Amino acid sequence: MKQYWSNTKVANWIRGTTKPSSATSAGWNKWEKEAKESHPIRYWIVEEGLDKIQTFIRLPMDTLYNAKYYINNRWVTRTNSLTAHPKDIKPGQWQDVGNRFLPCLFNELVEFVEVETAWLHIAWDDEATKKYNPPFYAKGWFRWRTWRSPQAGLDHLDWAATLTHEDENGKVVDTSQASSAKEVKELYLWWTTVYPKRPDAHEASGWSAYCEKRRQKAGSDFWGHENETEEERKECMTALDLSHKIEAEYMAEDEAMMIRLIKIRHSLWT
Repeated sequence: MKQYWSNTKVANWIRGTTKPSSATSAGWNKWEKEAKESHPIRYWIVEEGLDKIQTFIRLPMDTLYNAKYYINNRWVTRTNSLTAHPKDIKPGQWQDVGNRFLPCLFNELVEFVEVETAWLHIAWDDEATKKYNPPFYAKGWFRWRTWRSPQAGLDHLDWAATLTHEDENGKVVDTSQASSAKEVKELYLWWTTVYPKRPDAHEASGWSAYCEKRRQKAGSDFWGHENETEEERKECMTALDLSHKIEAEYMAEDEAMMIRLIKIRHSLWT
């Protein structure tokens, strides 16, 4: 992780004012105004001069760093594309475009939580780093964006969900970051824990059981209706209707979840 010289203790000494480690937009504007008015020349030396010197000195290293991330983005994380996990769409298996949307979108959400958000949880937190003990390629200059930790990602979302502020009426409410974190976690857990456990529509409706019973009774004449009783016809229609109902409910749920994910897409960045 690149450290800007203008954020160091030496920079604070040269500038004559201490830069806050974090602040609201209003807080940053206030600090910048006060720092400029207190020591305008010293402020310029740190905020402009040091940055230009650092850029010049770091040019070879930054060039190598950019090349490393091009390779990573192009061939490792492939941030130019949406990809489905092999367990959802097997490589070489045909899938219509409409059937690719759900797994591709939610597989990318999984990557966001388990890789990017997990990294964010340890990037500046020594205690978190000790807790998860990530490999050397998970942090700093050697970061290769392949370290995965579902728990670290969820822990970061839980932390972000606690961020609040007071509105104009003095009421404590969630920040936009907290609201987004809660929504991301809900969508992630739906895809990783709820969606995989949904009963198969044919099994839950009794359609599979009915079909197996017909195979055992009718053999090769499985779809023939000559020897089908009225009770069997009713059982067939009941199971088939229920199967269609469950499938429709699943499709509606999938669509609702995709819409929710699209609505928070601008929050998915680190």
